[in-house]
Amino acid sequence: MYDIIILGSGPAGLTAALYAARANKKTLVLGGNRLGGQMAGIAVLENYPGWSGSGYDLAQFMKNQCEHFGATIEFTSATNVCGDSVNGFIISCDNGTEYTGKCVIIATGASPRKLEIAGARELMGRGVSYCATCDGFFFSGKTVIVLGGGNSALNDALYLADLAKTVKIVYRKSEFSRAEDILRQRVAERDNIECLFNTDLVKIAEKPDSADGELIVTTTDGTEITVDGVFVAIGHEANTDYLCEKIKRDSLGRLAPSDLPDGVFVAGDVHSDIKMQIATAVGTGCTAGMDAIAYLNKQS
Repeated sequence: MYDIIILGSGPAGLTAALYAARANKKTLVLGGNRLGGQMAGIAVLENYPGWSGSGYDLAQFMKNQCEHFGATIEFTSATNVCGDSVNGFIISCDNGTEYTGKCVIIATGASPRKLEIAGARELMGRGVSYCATCDGFFFSGKTVIVLGGGNSALNDALYLADLAKTVKIVYRKSEFSRAEDILRQRVAERDNIECLFNTDLVKIAEKPDSADGELIVTTTDGTEITVDGVFVAIGHEANTDYLCEKIKRDSLGRLAPSDLPDGVFVAGDVHSDIKMQIATAVGTGCTAGMDAIAYLNKQS
């Protein structure tokens, strides 16, 4: 029986684990299939105070802190959460193991929203990608499209501009109103980034007889553009499909603390109504960890 089981090994989950372990609570982190969550895919962190390295390096540093204070980290994902605060919460995992805890912190983060147009699913991994830092290398010297207009899309475009010959940002609105000014400025200064506003993609297909695996993308006005890759950055949805129906979620799968049963807490990008930033994830991880500690202390 663990005191606190934390689902997720991103900045929120690892922060919660640090606080829990330092409070001498028996702490287990179920870290999914990748340490650090989305943070691990960031090549250079510029907006997290006190850190200038990669997101993965920060995740590894946080992991070491947690383990130093006695937290256990297992890289498996929850497939079901049942039980209650009276008899304990039972977490079933994809490795066939079950873990029991007195309380649970849900910090499983969010995943990129999938593009639902013709060809997008069929060509995923064959020209369509949701991770610029993962797959950008394969498009060195080539032409790519980034779909989206928020911070993630512009960061992806800037990262790819250092590798690709040409980056075209396709955005359905007339300007990047959701992106930070500094990112918009950097995009405007790059000679190999072109912005296509007031348009969207309706179809992705393989270019016939292309030896290099080129794609033809069709836009809303019927224009066909030949590119080598399409990087999708159109938002995220919370990773909460494994939770039972009695746990209330919003339309994006996120959780509000006030809707959770006793003994269940939430942190990070799965938390409703917060900015999706590492700093806010750390803050909610701190809050969830401290709330869980206070909850357990009241029970003893």
